[in-house]
Amino acid sequence: MGSRFDITVVANDSVEANEYIDLAVAEIQRIEKLISSWDPNSQTSEINKNAGIKPVKVDKELFNLIDRAIRISRLTEGAFDISYASMDRIWKFDGSMKTMPSEAEIKNSVSKVGYGNIILDKAQSTVFLKIPGMKIGFGAIGKGYAADKAKALLMEKGVAAGIINASGDMNTWGKKPDGTDWKVAITNPFDKSKAFALLPLKQGAVVTSGDYEKFVEFNGIRYAHIINPKTGYPATGIISATVFGPSAELCDALATSVFVMGIEVGLDLINQLPDMECVIIDEKGGIHTSQNITIDKS
Repeated sequence: MGSRFDITVVANDSVEANEYIDLAVAEIQRIEKLISSWDPNSQTSEINKNAGIKPVKVDKELFNLIDRAIRISRLTEGAFDISYASMDRIWKFDGSMKTMPSEAEIKNSVSKVGYGNIILDKAQSTVFLKIPGMKIGFGAIGKGYAADKAKALLMEKGVAAGIINASGDMNTWGKKPDGTDWKVAITNPFDKSKAFALLPLKQGAVVTSGDYEKFVEFNGIRYAHIINPKTGYPATGIISATVFGPSAELCDALATSVFVMGIEVGLDLINQLPDMECVIIDEKGGIHTSQNITIDKS
């Protein structure tokens, strides 16, 4: 998945711990083979290769993941969309971009994007992309899904507590050996060497989407590397969006969505979802939280 995974388990000794960690690694590798669009032999690549040609039969696990992704797309009114992979890469965030793309280029860049063109047949377990050249990708949900699956496997094996950290997509269960809750630090986007907040995490997940490492500025406006799949324009106004919830997969998708939707609409969505919370830092350093989070700013 092009990401670093750190796995922590609470066990009786290092031999037992390493056995559990090996199990988690194997599970993450299994999922990567299933969902990777970089692997030409994966089922995801097969779906993309047959866009506009024919439906592709896939494992129930991948079918269900795509089905859930489409549901999240509907929930976020397209702010999240796994067909984002169809976008032309006209925005560069490596320092090489000196001028903004034209309106026509931006509009054209998302011409093949649209979750409504992903056709699922539950009875046949097939996936069909209606538009030739259309693609799906799991960059905004795959790490979270892998973290959820690794956690579920270790819990099933009797591991009392641990953390799956998928490059910042955190999923925890149980408590630390001293009986206290795991705590997660939210990076200060204005000084990455410091934590903005330290929050307890009980049997849940937390994911942060941030633009403090990849962004461009034109005419005094900061454009994040997270691009709105509906418009082709990068998100603006938010520097960091952190979402808490029971599932890393859902947190992963919603953190990206909130970034695209903006502060007011994003928080309104989170406040309507059970067991979900959010902390947003805007480009001026302002802090915005969902209704059940209180941060001491003293």
